[in-house]
Amino acid sequence: MAVTVPAIPITQGNQTFLQVRMLAADLTAISYAAVRGIDDETGAVQRFLNTRRIASIKDFFLAGGDLPTNIILNWSGGEAFTADRENFTFEPTPRTAQIIDGQHRVAGLRAAIEERRDLGNLQVPVAVFSGLSTQQCADIFLSINTEQKPVARSLVFDLYGLATADLVDSTAVRAKDIVLDLNSNSNSPYKDYFKFPGAPRTRGGIALSTAVTELKPLLEPKGDFDQLGISELELQIQILTNFWAALASKYGDEWQSTQNAFLFAAGFSGGIEFFRKRLIPYCNKQRSFSKDLFLNVIGLSKDDLILQSEVKGLGGRDAPRVVFERLDSYFNPEVEELANFTL
Repeated sequence: MAVTVPAIPITQGNQTFLQVRMLAADLTAISYAAVRGIDDETGAVQRFLNTRRIASIKDFFLAGGDLPTNIILNWSGGEAFTADRENFTFEPTPRTAQIIDGQHRVAGLRAAIEERRDLGNLQVPVAVFSGLSTQQCADIFLSINTEQKPVARSLVFDLYGLATADLVDSTAVRAKDIVLDLNSNSNSPYKDYFKFPGAPRTRGGIALSTAVTELKPLLEPKGDFDQLGISELELQIQILTNFWAALASKYGDEWQSTQNAFLFAAGFSGGIEFFRKRLIPYCNKQRSFSKDLFLNVIGLSKDDLILQSEVKGLGGRDAPRVVFERLDSYFNPEVEELANFTL
């Protein structure tokens, strides 16, 4: 049976499309993704679906998440497409419209509807083009995915503190709580060294997004801390403070120098990697995460500090890797048993 929904014709340049309000059940029934290099049809510009991302989006919808941004379709249903100035009428037939933008959102929504049929009544904004060529589909796809920059991750993590609890990444929230403490606690070597959205630009410092991203593997369910039963926020903060305080003790007055690699993103990332891969297994065996233990097993001296000049100009994971390898070269697990040390 044909479906009729309100429509607004919109003209931009040489193209006219319809802005419509469509029920999620109808949208997921008619739409499909034509994959570049796989589907031999006009308009095939999409990439392979990421199943992990689909699962995350499904959970988002099941938790009550909204979908206020357009799904963009290229109508390929031939005569099933009719429109006037106020309405859009179509048959809800499978594979009637290619998805130009929003394939993961649609796939996640489809999966959510399979678990909760009432989500099929969710109203979704949809922009409907008709008969676009592959080049025109590519132009639209690229304008959205290259020209329109995504929101900075630091802002996303910062807004988690304001959003509804069911819609946020709880691990990222825990990581942000740790960063906030490290940034404000007078006992932290990183006091006032993290950069939050809206803060003035400064040389050095670690962006909130970097810190949260590096800390998340420690904090995730079945992550490093969870496997050891270290679940309390205060204990996690204390352990990380002990680690960084031990490194700061090695640097002494040089810790605040702009040459200190650990005051930059690469140093923080390499340090956390070293903490996870080397110190956690060792400290767990010793049953201690004390500052004294860290001081004993990290043989770094003031004569051979890890400097920012060693990693400057390196990109990607190369710079953190250099920091990790330097720390690893000073790791000396063959020390006296320290089981009596406490936090």
